[in-house]
Amino acid sequence: MTDPEELAARVRDGDVRIHELEDHADYDTAAEARRLLVERETGADLETVGDYSFPAEQAEPNIENMIGAAQVPMGVVGPVPVDGGAATGDHYLPLATTEGALLASVNRGLAVIRAAGGADARVTKNGMTRAPVFRVDGVAEAAETVEWVEDNLETLREAAESTTSHGELLDVEPYVVGDSVYLRFAYDTKDAMGMNMATIATGEACEVVEAETPASLVALSGNLCSDKKPAAINAVEGRGRSVTADVVIPGELVEERLHTTADAIAEANTRKNLIGSAKAGSLGFNAHAANVVGAAFLATGQDEAQVVEGANTITTMDTREREDGTTDLYASVSLASLEVGTVGGGTKLPTQAEALEILGLRGGGDPPGSNADALAEIIAVGALAGELSLLGALSSRHLASAHEDLGR
Repeated sequence: MTDPEELAARVRDGDVRIHELEDHADYDTAAEARRLLVERETGADLETVGDYSFPAEQAEPNIENMIGAAQVPMGVVGPVPVDGGAATGDHYLPLATTEGALLASVNRGLAVIRAAGGADARVTKNGMTRAPVFRVDGVAEAAETVEWVEDNLETLREAAESTTSHGELLDVEPYVVGDSVYLRFAYDTKDAMGMNMATIATGEACEVVEAETPASLVALSGNLCSDKKPAAINAVEGRGRSVTADVVIPGELVEERLHTTADAIAEANTRKNLIGSAKAGSLGFNAHAANVVGAAFLATGQDEAQVVEGANTITTMDTREREDGTTDLYASVSLASLEVGTVGGGTKLPTQAEALEILGLRGGGDPPGSNADALAEIIAVGALAGELSLLGALSSRHLASAHEDLGR
């Protein structure tokens, strides 16, 4: 085995580049050499960073220049009671976060949902997108390109699907801006989040577009996809999974568990999540849905940057009158663009794979796509619980005291 001290010295001397260390040693030794180098150049102590529980080689597809691992505390909430199109029954949901009181709050909301008989959840739309941009001479060539695309969807589907045994091209939506033509490809990527799958497939289809039309490819991603950025197109058209969860909470349960009323929560939601968000120009009309989405993403190996799209959530809270005059609470969350998968990417890492095992959703589902659908539905119910709990705390004016009680 090569000495990590020697490797670190070679990097300092310029004989080896820091990203080439795996060419000279096994992956764990290379990571140790980088830690030694960084420690000596920065004065940091990386003992804890270097205390990780899986072979460094296992992370090779997920990271470059590895020095160790970041350990984020992980807990569970639940069981999450779901009656979904793919997820049924009770599921513990692992969440990784550094925000104190988050899991306690979500658990409070879940207890209310469970007492109300559980939540319904459904994936209403599925499509991972990639939108290349092409250059044309003007609007006449743009129209010619769009017409060819619309007439030859099957040709593009054949080219795109030749690159994957799982992905299916669902649609290609053209957009024209002057001498730029954008083609927004949408794919069913089954149990994979599918960004890489969509990119590779779209690249193959772009070659056909260039060969058959006047258009010249400028960039394989033209930002109309739109990935890892706040974008109205994702809030409207969706990206990944569009998923909704809802529940009716009896009025007496709202008062007993949340210490407020259905009317008060509905008003708080309207004035905060709807009017306040509109005034702010927000694309998300919710209290903190990204909290649950982000914590679930870290725990289960999703692309953490896509929490941006996960924040495209609309929370609704309405009152419903029963015949006896009692006022119940209808609560829902609609996540327009939740990009999740149970295969590929970070889901293969040991910690994240174990988290998916907690959910019973590790790997591909039967039928394909069902595991990712189930994960989306469970996360949606978790987000709904978080919204209920926070709005309950706000409308009862208990938010600050709750954090004080938990010492946060």
